[in-house]
Amino acid sequence: MSAAAPRLIVGLGNPGAEYTETRHNAGFWFCERLADKLGVRFSHESRFHGLVANAREAGVWLLMPQTFMNRSGQAIGALARFYRITPAEILVVHDELDIPPGQLRLKFGGGLGGHNGLKDTSAHLGTNDYWRLRIGIGHPGDRNEVVNFVLKPARREEQALIDEAMERALATWPTIARGDWNAAGTRLNARPAAPKPAKSKEEPSP
Repeated sequence: MSAAAPRLIVGLGNPGAEYTETRHNAGFWFCERLADKLGVRFSHESRFHGLVANAREAGVWLLMPQTFMNRSGQAIGALARFYRITPAEILVVHDELDIPPGQLRLKFGGGLGGHNGLKDTSAHLGTNDYWRLRIGIGHPGDRNEVVNFVLKPARREEQALIDEAMERALATWPTIARGDWNAAGTRLNARPAAPKPAKSKEEPSP
């Protein structure tokens, strides 16, 4: 497993106002918040088929492909080749059906879980060996409902959990930026503690 610090952070999503609030755009949400944290702005770069920000002080590029989810790799491959960024220096942030809202998973390589954005990314990079930050959005319970589910906004209580998870991820950013992936993974992959039930006052003994 590589210990290289990231040079490219990619948020996956679909372009267009009608998709902004949908679950499938969780990667975009993260990238936008990270850009705010780093004090950088996105601009459209046609050669990279996406919205790009250069966080020079942090030594990273941020990318939100504007090619639609199933062609995300076109943008990622173009920017990575131009700046000679290796797959092990790339972190792809995306929505994950198999994790409940409020949970995250940081992992290197492995399967693609049927995610079209990851499939195209791997096709263009020629490998699965890049970092992924998976943002849990939950599963509708019926495989036939998945497309409808990811292209709709999360329920209010789900969105609150997703937002909390993203804040945890942003708080871990300095650790990720150093390339200390093991420490970042330990923090991010831990399940958030369940809220403690309110203690009922004990009745005094007679």
